[in-house]
Amino acid sequence: MTALTEYQRLECPGLWRESAEAQRREVIVALGDATVVISDGRSERALAHWSLPAVARLNPGAMPALYAPGEGPGETLEIDEPAMVAALEKVHSIIEARRPHPGRLRMTVLGGITAGVVALGIFWLPGALVSHTAAALPFAKRQEIGVDILADLARLGGAPCASRLGDRALSQLATRLFGPGATQIFVMREGVSDAVHLPGQILVINRRLVEAEDSPEVAAGYLLAERLRAETADPMVKLLNWAGLRATFRLLTTGQLPQEALIGYAEVLLTTPPAPVDAGALLARFDAAGIGSTAYAYALDPTGETVLPLIEADPHPAGAAGRAAVLPDAAWVALQGICGD
Repeated sequence: MTALTEYQRLECPGLWRESAEAQRREVIVALGDATVVISDGRSERALAHWSLPAVARLNPGAMPALYAPGEGPGETLEIDEPAMVAALEKVHSIIEARRPHPGRLRMTVLGGITAGVVALGIFWLPGALVSHTAAALPFAKRQEIGVDILADLARLGGAPCASRLGDRALSQLATRLFGPGATQIFVMREGVSDAVHLPGQILVINRRLVEAEDSPEVAAGYLLAERLRAETADPMVKLLNWAGLRATFRLLTTGQLPQEALIGYAEVLLTTPPAPVDAGALLARFDAAGIGSTAYAYALDPTGETVLPLIEADPHPAGAAGRAAVLPDAAWVALQGICGD
């Protein structure tokens, strides 16, 4: 899911309340590809990320518009800029139009699916139930769940880094590596060791991969490897296996994953060693992107001993024809400063 092109990176001032007991504070509100980013007006530090599919207006038709990241009370955002309100309403209308709506056909199909699940003894085959549920999820729901997990990661390592130029550089990097689409990249200050992937084509990297490296090739390598892992083993399957059968069946039948099913998953995600990736498949990704693999290989192992295939078979070594810059210099500099305090 992506917001309308004419509204990408639209910004305006707003009044944000972190909780029902907190005082309102002035913030900058930015409309991104799949999230609403709320940042401190002075430091530009990101304070919250709201998933666009979950944003709910609490006072339809009234101004200033009042929004919340869901239906429950507590955190709110007040906006009186007509352009931003119109953009949110239009994007929300498109999301609703793409989202399946309850009705007789839906209930009939859902009843058939449920009956088939029961008839086949799915309750005794948890792997089949998980696989079926993951395969049936629309991309918008996967992305919404991914943003929820990102919020849980923020509880451990702080909110993702954000700045105007840095966010633009991340968007350029996502397009450069994976083409136009819904892939989102976030940079975390703490928590994430190197890189992790979340449902909904969300990739998260540690700030060290952009701040401590001389070129973006190292971060690009981690992102390519992480995307390969996500395509090899569906991250929704991993999440649902951890959440359990009750949460999985509720997601299948109602389209909603209980919030409590995500509690603690961030810790699991951050403490599970990354799965190995096939060197040949990864080299093919480097080749398709026109990027060298040597810098990434030495970031994994400074001795080079355990990553020799990535070094010796580098499809685009330094100086080779067909080698392309990962990012323009100005974008790379902006990305290196995205976590500036």
